Amino acid sequence: MPVKWVLYWQPNQGSTVSSQILNEATQCVESINGVKQGRWKSTLTFYKPMLRDLANQADFPREFLGISLADEPSKYYFIIRSQRIVMEADSLTNRSLYIEGFQYQLGDFRLRVGKVVSTHSENVRGIVMEVEYLPISSMEKARKVMEEFLEIWHEALSKRALPGKFVNIELNFGEFGLVDSYTPQHTAVGYALVMAHMIATVQAVRG
Repeated sequence: MPVKWVLYWQPNQGSTVSSQILNEATQCVESINGVKQGRWKSTLTFYKPMLRDLANQADFPREFLGISLADEPSKYYFIIRSQRIVMEADSLTNRSLYIEGFQYQLGDFRLRVGKVVSTHSENVRGIVMEVEYLPISSMEKARKVMEEFLEIWHEALSKRALPGKFVNIELNFGEFGLVDSYTPQHTAVGYALVMAHMIATVQAVRG
């Protein structure tokens, strides 16, 4: 599976996240000759244990994330961040967050840019972007070309003077027992960690 990096939009202090950021980002992709391939949608669900006996609270994770990926629609993954566990599981019916946006082809790269919205609300919770380098499945071998691409991307986006930036988090997949060869489990772990950062950042900026 090609190597993929997941980035999130970090708004400047005092600014908000809106669909306009997504519009600007997609226009920026097209300005560097990205070819739109269609719509993109993924689903994420946060679960929290309902404990009858609070004395047992320490024995259970505070939350875990379920995710269905656009390029693996028949599969569903669970990630428990606190215990560094990722597993494939049966899909459940309830959903709490959607990622809705567009997919682009740009040479050997595939880009997906989308807004994060709740199931019952159109309020934008955040903006995320996937950058996928199609020829290589080794994370270490792909690192340099991915970093070079992000430099080009940030330079193009900076010309639009937007109130924030896309952030790439350095992830330690080894903590979850994942090796250098990229898999859908890597993507699931990436989303679990990136979403936690994104939600915390947006809340801090609003607060």
